Amino acid sequence: MSDAHPHHLTRPRLTHVALPCSDLDRSLDFYTSVTPLVVVARNEDEGGRSAWLSNPGQARDPFVVVLVEPAGASGAPGATLAPFAHIGIEVPERADVDRIAERGRELGCLHWAPRHVAEHVGYVCALVDPDGNVVEFSHGQKVFSTVRSLWGDGG
Repeated sequence: MSDAHPHHLTRPRLTHVALPCSDLDRSLDFYTSVTPLVVVARNEDEGGRSAWLSNPGQARDPFVVVLVEPAGASGAPGATLAPFAHIGIEVPERADVDRIAERGRELGCLHWAPRHVAEHVGYVCALVDPDGNVVEFSHGQKVFSTVRSLWGDGG
């Protein structure tokens, strides 16, 4: 099989981060309702159930958040990303951060109220998922634009 096939890796890539969860369905409801992520795969085996979430249409350099509900797990596995470690999601508008923070208030999961932190961090808020993992939403952080300006949108 040739590595030149468009669905095969041609060099090492960052592809995912995996988080344990106590209730996969509850976690999927959270991530698909407050983030732009969508479920791209579900798996189940003797080790438990899992789901892969990614940005819609992210074909170039796909990256997924893997949520794993281990078989036989009872109760919450405990936060893996907390109190500061987090998943970061950049949003196009400052108002998006405010809207997400308001949704977090409604759900009782707002972790950091919206605030401008520093020039390299931008305007941020954070929510906690059902297992206590922190998900940051930022505007003006420029992670996306900094990497694109360094390497362009190529591979």
